Amino acid sequence: MSASNDQKPGGDAVYTDSYEDVSMFTLSGDREQTLLDKQTECTFMWTTSSGDPVGVIMNFVYTDGAFWLTCTRRRKRVPAIEVRPRVAIAISSRGTKIGISQAVTYKGDSVVLDDADTLAWFYPVLAAKVRPGDESAQAAFVSHLDSPGRVVIKITPDTRIGFDSEALFANSPAGATTTEV
Repeated sequence: MSASNDQKPGGDAVYTDSYEDVSMFTLSGDREQTLLDKQTECTFMWTTSSGDPVGVIMNFVYTDGAFWLTCTRRRKRVPAIEVRPRVAIAISSRGTKIGISQAVTYKGDSVVLDDADTLAWFYPVLAAKVRPGDESAQAAFVSHLDSPGRVVIKITPDTRIGFDSEALFANSPAGATTTEV
């Protein structure tokens, strides 16, 4: 049985009778933007030379239609994505105060950057996102990031899968109020 909404006369949804197909419960544009603004972490995924998928949690910035992350060149993900630039990022609302579970996954192409202009632009932007309102902590974070061998990974997404459990539960018998943990 696939997910469906039973309809009241007049078209109002009564409930969702199955969670087999949740593709209709996509994350709206404004809620997606709030998620990207509020969340500081993503799961960054790539493949190894043997084809195995792997992922790590990383801080990110989303701006100008791209995701930006940083690590040192010594991390195994750097040579891996230089050879196989197709990657994915998953972002969840968990740990934020923006409501019950929202999530979005993006697939796209990555590029590794280490030019001085990119590093100089990126470090303060990331610091402001992960240390909001504390200029001293931001400056310390920028200093920590400014190390030999550091790179920035830019991901330009071309595929998106969004999910909003609030939309799923809105007309569901299982839609009892949930609280953020």
